[in-house]
Amino acid sequence: MKLYKFLPYDKNLVSKARELRKTQTNAEKIFWFEILKDKRFANLKFTSQKPVGNFIVDFYCAQFKLAIEIDGDIHKFQSVRDSERDNSLGQEFGLKIIRYKNQDVINDTLKVLEDLISKIRLLNPSRPPLVRVGENS
Repeated sequence: MKLYKFLPYDKNLVSKARELRKTQTNAEKIFWFEILKDKRFANLKFTSQKPVGNFIVDFYCAQFKLAIEIDGDIHKFQSVRDSERDNSLGQEFGLKIIRYKNQDVINDTLKVLEDLISKIRLLNPSRPPLVRVGENS
């Protein structure tokens, strides 16, 4: 794995990423607008539809080199391809990939959020407790 100050990407993917931002799935909209956008999640900055290498990841947090993928039904039939893609992103760029199913995001957003909190705690156990902006605890 090389060390990059900025993640390289195929410039041809920029317009595709922009289009994907405009045509998000319902699950991606929920995840973005209710959990991640504007540092809502633990004051962490995420970007949506981030080109990385020859791929576009659904959501990306540079602080943790973390990509989050929201998988629709098509992913049931391409698990090997997804695994190879995740491994490539991990080996080439040091990214950690977390995947959630569309239906889980839509039907049990709180469970997905709790899972994301636990996984980020594992990435950086010394980080102060994760609290969503606007929560009282």
